[in-house]
Amino acid sequence: MDDNSDHFNVLRKIKSRPNSTQRELAKELGFSLGKLNYCLQALKKKGLVKISNFQKNPNKLSYAYILTPKGIAKKATLTINFMQRKMKEYDELKSEIEE
Repeated sequence: MDDNSDHFNVLRKIKSRPNSTQRELAKELGFSLGKLNYCLQALKKKGLVKISNFQKNPNKLSYAYILTPKGIAKKATLTINFMQRKMKEYDELKSEIEE
């Protein structure tokens, strides 16, 4: 899987479950914890995700992952690209079946 696909999946999951732990996100995405952390750091570096920790929380591992406006726009672009790829695949399969 390429980085865009991984980043798209992480952005989608963060949008739907911003208060998930990295362990939960990794499990739901089928990623190793290291791969998820790598993706999150890359998204943060690109300005697509903001990572906030709750220092007053007794559970010091509590973080919130928030899509930035730039992250929301990138997710939309990746969604459109994903849908275009799937439509192209569908059209190709349909043509093969009709032959």
